[in-house]
Amino acid sequence: MIDSNFMKFINKNNRKWLFSAFFLFSSINFTACSLLSQSAKDDKATIDDGRSASELLSDARRALDKGNYETAIKDYETLEARYPLGRFAQQSMLETAYAYYKAEEEDTALDTIDRFMRIYPRSPIFDYALYLRGLVNFNRGTSITDKFFPRSFADLDNVKQKEAFHDFSKLINRYPNSKYVSDAKMRIQHLRNSLSKSEVNVAQYYMKRGAYLAAFNRAEYAIKHYQGSPGVIDALVIKMQASEKLGKKDLAAATRRVIELNFPKRAASL
Repeated sequence: MIDSNFMKFINKNNRKWLFSAFFLFSSINFTACSLLSQSAKDDKATIDDGRSASELLSDARRALDKGNYETAIKDYETLEARYPLGRFAQQSMLETAYAYYKAEEEDTALDTIDRFMRIYPRSPIFDYALYLRGLVNFNRGTSITDKFFPRSFADLDNVKQKEAFHDFSKLINRYPNSKYVSDAKMRIQHLRNSLSKSEVNVAQYYMKRGAYLAAFNRAEYAIKHYQGSPGVIDALVIKMQASEKLGKKDLAAATRRVIELNFPKRAASL
């Protein structure tokens, strides 16, 4: 049988523990509420600073023009938070992406553009989103070192160049009347020349090491995808030479005839 004095001791201590626990919980809850309240006030002060949508947009653009990218991004994001629907949200999101691009935060710029494309697939400024995405990818292969010691564009990251090529091509095909098409076409031609040269460089590397099938495939890819670029001539020569090495005499002869018909001067030197 349990001693009655012992039970009294237990009950007395339980009451003390429960009182302490209740006091502690109340203190924590009060502190948390205070912090949340202060945080809400801070957020409201940050967002609701009295500026209209047009004023926020103007301030952000002025900061962007002056190279104050951090300030510009903050104003654009404030604008988007205050006006999450409509043209201001769309405009501020893309201009935020441009600000990140100018601040050399290309990955964040691309993430912002992709988010825009998911949210606003029918936006009237979707053509600009495609153009901006192409522009970011077009310049994403460069670095600070390249500004002082420029490399050939063909030496830069092919993946990024191909993404830019895809972005600009999509813009031209979907929005042929867009004001950005003219610049996109010039950049695509530059990319076509660069990418074909890059493929030819790789194909030549394979030829020197006796990897004739790999050389043939890279040359064939350049011929198929980059018609009209200077690199196609070299790609045809490599295709012919690789075909001969692989024992494909008929294919080598057919490729030679294509070279003779289209590039007679080059054919004379073979």
